[in-house]
Amino acid sequence: MTRPPPTIALFPEASFGAALNCIGIAQALRERGARPAFICHPGFTGLFADYGFPEHHLPAAAAKGGSPDTWQGFVDRHLPHFNLPPLEQLETYVGPTWEAIVDTAIGAEAGLRRLLARLKPDAVVLDNVIMFPALAGSNVPWVRMISCAETELPDPEVPPYLSGLSADDPSRADFESRYLEAVAPAHDRFNRFRAGAGLPALPAGTFLETSPWLNLLLTPGIVRRDRADPLDPERFVYLEGCVRREGPFDLPDFPRAEGPLVYLGFGSLGAGDTDLIERMIAVFATLPARFIVNVGGFRDAYRAVPDNVYLDAWFPQPSVVEQCDLFIHHGGNNSFCEALYFGVPSLIMPYCWDGHDNARRAVETGVGRRLDRASWTADDLASCITALLGDETMRRRLSDNAAAMAARPGTAVAADAILDLLG
Repeated sequence: MTRPPPTIALFPEASFGAALNCIGIAQALRERGARPAFICHPGFTGLFADYGFPEHHLPAAAAKGGSPDTWQGFVDRHLPHFNLPPLEQLETYVGPTWEAIVDTAIGAEAGLRRLLARLKPDAVVLDNVIMFPALAGSNVPWVRMISCAETELPDPEVPPYLSGLSADDPSRADFESRYLEAVAPAHDRFNRFRAGAGLPALPAGTFLETSPWLNLLLTPGIVRRDRADPLDPERFVYLEGCVRREGPFDLPDFPRAEGPLVYLGFGSLGAGDTDLIERMIAVFATLPARFIVNVGGFRDAYRAVPDNVYLDAWFPQPSVVEQCDLFIHHGGNNSFCEALYFGVPSLIMPYCWDGHDNARRAVETGVGRRLDRASWTADDLASCITALLGDETMRRRLSDNAAAMAARPGTAVAADAILDLLG
């Protein structure tokens, strides 16, 4: 009797970074004959269906912050905190965000239990930063997808998660202490929730255990860190990035049509920072280059647009980055990996979360530059762009690395590892 193809449920958190990362893996799973399906928050209804995948929706109460509008309101309220250094963001942004994430896990519990019982997946890929007791108690093999920076997995030789520090920074202990203090209320509440579901408590500051089956990390070798305690290759697999396929992108016509091509995309989090993007566009107007700018749902906020700048609400980002000479982004791990996959230098202007860690690593490994999003001048931005566009040594290193990443696509590695897990 022929064995039916396995059903693999992919469960990304309520963020476009995790969602789009999982789409790439699902594409590779589908090519191998598996049946990928998505467990998704209601604000992402239709996103996965657009790529041809079934969607199974959690109740509205389980969405991070309640709904897309509420989440956007959460981001808008915290926008001023993105101007702060990582240490000062701990109390103002990181702590409240963990509270919202714990709310998500608690709100999802009953609906997720019902959904897993109905779906009966052969495995679940969890691209979240928190455990869901309904999944832990389901007896279904689950794969931890670490789509943030590898700093999410602590190690003495790896900088503290979300810190933007180097591994040997003398302020490390202070950051770690402040982090534990900032997240303690959310962590205590989460451990009480776990206890009620029959799960053991997690150590201070930890919201998600490693999977006993399989753990996947995006981090490409060119920016990977040496660890004091190496990860077991039987359970921890590096994917060398994980870039999804998108449809082709035809470059727009620019009235001023000459010069290198630069893409600016700050993700769903940063698109609302219209004041910052407007300041940047004013600098772009002075440079001999063409600029494609992702402004999300805020296109109407921009009036006079220079003739070397093209704005739109959405782009098939991998297909755009592939054609670019420079990628300006917020340091989200998907964006960082896409730049590396296509051999494009990064100019990272971090907002929060692991953007700080990726910005630090880009500078340390010579694959890009960092620019503070709050304190830059027009000369700072112009000189960074000019220097990165003219750095042939960096470009050659990135090109060699891109060839190595393309030879072993992370989406394929992930799909094969997941299917190997099932035998």
